[in-house]
Amino acid sequence: MTQQLKYAKSHEWVKQEQDGSLTVGITDHAQDQLGDIVYVELPNKDAVIAAGDACMLIESVKAASDIYMPVAGKVIATNVQLEDEPELVNDSPYDAGWLFKIMPNDNKDIDALLTLAEYESELDS
Repeated sequence: MTQQLKYAKSHEWVKQEQDGSLTVGITDHAQDQLGDIVYVELPNKDAVIAAGDACMLIESVKAASDIYMPVAGKVIATNVQLEDEPELVNDSPYDAGWLFKIMPNDNKDIDALLTLAEYESELDS
């Protein structure tokens, strides 16, 4: 995990990009809990989704799991490479395994997300 990211209690990470967009993925802890990922159903591009709403699905050999929108916004890109290579989420959750990009409704919403230390504290509790 990296310091510059922000985290949701539901195990998504958020990276602020230079253009104001946010890249979203799941944490190493989440992919480890899911096990081998076999299918990713990405959100629709241009979808406007509220914070906390389920926005996509990841299926692993163990279970299917919803992924939640960390902050309200519009989906501006998806990682289509995952459609053919869903295992990238396991292999590289913070880089090649990113899920989607959004343009947030309000950048202040990012402040409500957890720091790395806060996220790790949630995992320990």
